[in-house]
Amino acid sequence: MLEYNVTARRIDHHGSEAGTKGARIVLDTDMQGRDDAFNPAELLLASLAACMLKGTERVLPMLDFNLRGMDISLHARRQDSPPKIIRIDYEITVDTDESDQRLDLLHRNLQKYGTIYNTLTAATELVGTIRRKE
Repeated sequence: MLEYNVTARRIDHHGSEAGTKGARIVLDTDMQGRDDAFNPAELLLASLAACMLKGTERVLPMLDFNLRGMDISLHARRQDSPPKIIRIDYEITVDTDESDQRLDLLHRNLQKYGTIYNTLTAATELVGTIRRKE
């Protein structure tokens, strides 16, 4: 079983930071918001995107999949009472010459084996597509 550790601390009323290993990330915890940091909902979306990108790196050699690049766009909807994310939509755009069937295979692998993906799909509606870059 894998385990993960992150520490976080308040810097001041404008923000905080989180760290793990040798990495640090600035957190938007200012009540007015900050343009130079991710807020908690944006961190959640970034975590999902990172999960899919890392999953892609894991399955590329197994699938012998030819990939030149990948972009992921995500959008979340939040309800106010009780506050929670009720739906996440994503679109994966892949720069590849692989067939549509192989694109679908990649997508299924990302859905089936993604830790963050599986955690979120158990908690909220997660809807996504994969398409070839034009």
